[in-house]
Amino acid sequence: MDTEAQPTERDRSSRPSDSEAISDTEGPEGRSRFALLSRIAAWVPGGRISLTLLVFLVFLLLLNTFVLRPFEIPSGSMESGLRIGDRVLVNKLAYRFGAEPRRGDVVVFDGTGYFGDADYVKRVVGVGGDHVVCCDKEGRVQVNGRSVDESTFLHPGDSPSTVPFDVVVPDGTLFLLGDHRSESSDSRDHLGSPGGGMIPLDDVIGRVDWVVWPTAHWTRLDRPDAYARVPAAEGAHG
Repeated sequence: MDTEAQPTERDRSSRPSDSEAISDTEGPEGRSRFALLSRIAAWVPGGRISLTLLVFLVFLLLLNTFVLRPFEIPSGSMESGLRIGDRVLVNKLAYRFGAEPRRGDVVVFDGTGYFGDADYVKRVVGVGGDHVVCCDKEGRVQVNGRSVDESTFLHPGDSPSTVPFDVVVPDGTLFLLGDHRSESSDSRDHLGSPGGGMIPLDDVIGRVDWVVWPTAHWTRLDRPDAYARVPAAEGAHG
């Protein structure tokens, strides 16, 4: 004879269901989190609205420090692609984790000690090891013996350069020119300055990827094909 006590209907009905057990377990934790937020909001002047704004500002600060940085175009040196007053977003992650600027990229860099005590925006024409010359018989810039057709981004009416130059870009630096060559103070104008007009990679803040203001000028900046056929510098390793 089976003497084990059988559960009665009352026993079964008094046992909490699985959902009730979970609810009882999670409820206090959820309530404690809300209580903590309420206490923080009560401590911050302005309550929850101020707390929300504070969190948002911290998020923007982290975004600006590590990911994206807004930059206002200060001059006409990059016209007609980038105009005075345009607001662009600088991708600060573009050259992290081993990546480096490539020919044709538009970059923002700190020119202190090289161009002047400010941040500048220019286009990368030569990278470390490149031999950059102006100009060939047709008036075009040559990089590593290959003539570059800059007509898709050069300011209308401008020549590639009225200043002749013949430079080899040291490793770890960049040779940079503005798209509006007749209005741009760039590597050509600082060949006799400290650094020889070259900007160290460490001073590059990031790559310009988007024009975000004014909205009528909203666009993404893509690397032009002009430099695609430029061969690697002699002795460079891929």
